[in-house]
Amino acid sequence: MAGDRQVRIGVVGAGALGFHHVRLLRDLPGAALAGFHDTDTARAERVSAELGVRQMSSMDELLDSVDALTIVVPTSEHHAVARKALARGLHVLIEKPITVTLEEADELLHLAEKGGALVQTGHVERFNRAVRAALPYVDGPRFIESDRLAPFNPRGSDVAVVLDLMIHDIDLVRTLVGDSVSDVAAVGVPVLTPSVDIANARLAFADGAVANITASRVSRERMRKIRLFQRSGYLSLDLAGGTGMFYRLKRGEEIASLAAAGPMALEAFVDAVPLEAPEGEPLKLELESFIAAIRGEAPVPVTGADGREALEIALRIMADIERGFPVLAGDAASDAVRAMALLAEAARRTGPDSGLP
Repeated sequence: MAGDRQVRIGVVGAGALGFHHVRLLRDLPGAALAGFHDTDTARAERVSAELGVRQMSSMDELLDSVDALTIVVPTSEHHAVARKALARGLHVLIEKPITVTLEEADELLHLAEKGGALVQTGHVERFNRAVRAALPYVDGPRFIESDRLAPFNPRGSDVAVVLDLMIHDIDLVRTLVGDSVSDVAAVGVPVLTPSVDIANARLAFADGAVANITASRVSRERMRKIRLFQRSGYLSLDLAGGTGMFYRLKRGEEIASLAAAGPMALEAFVDAVPLEAPEGEPLKLELESFIAAIRGEAPVPVTGADGREALEIALRIMADIERGFPVLAGDAASDAVRAMALLAEAARRTGPDSGLP
């Protein structure tokens, strides 16, 4: 699709994240939001009343009215919803992770190719201001360290933290290195749920680069930071704040002469360059990129193949973790499930963003 015609688009799923898809698409240039569908009728009515957007009584009614769809349902439903849309030749943006299994992802990509439809994966951190600002300075990083820590939240806890949180950083480091992962070593622990709640993975890339990624959903504090070390300097990104710095040796300085001079302040021989990029809500930028790709104005920035590769690495990490500890069974599993249910009820009473004490 090209030219000035607006893209008729809909949203499936109006939960915590889907609400913002609806909110942003409602006013997005180039898009005509036909409506949304959510199986929770009461939730759909509230969203419709608050945002002034039509709710569709069925997914078929929505699919009949659109050229494209954003899919913001639980991961277990991604394949079924996307398959139905792609069978009609509709373009889809699927929130991360793209599917539960690689077989599901492969089927969707095959359907898209067969029907000439675009598939974009919702790895929204690609649009983070700090990442956008850092890209011009990224030059063959050899070591990356990434930390993503969050308080417990029942939303997303039906899957391991690797698929819930770490997959953001898997996609980021793969993008920043620009090479394939050759080896994975990982550890993880189920702390509050039957699934892994804290994990660490070491990714080795074909070109020799290494990334060390930690993700936790049992932290008291929130943290989303990534650090890149390369021959030209060191980049430190605060993804939560959308800020970053690039540290590099001042031009003309020589390490030998610095060593002879003795101890000195870092500022004396290192330039600290603030990383800057235009402001922009990452989700809005992601949706704008999807509309632009459909209209033929730009390529898909995070393809379905990108989503599949991130999922493949995440599943390799999970497989390595599972080799390191026995699967929970019997009474232990029952106790873990009961504990998760109690935590979910506590979170509902105190608010969606409440953390552990």
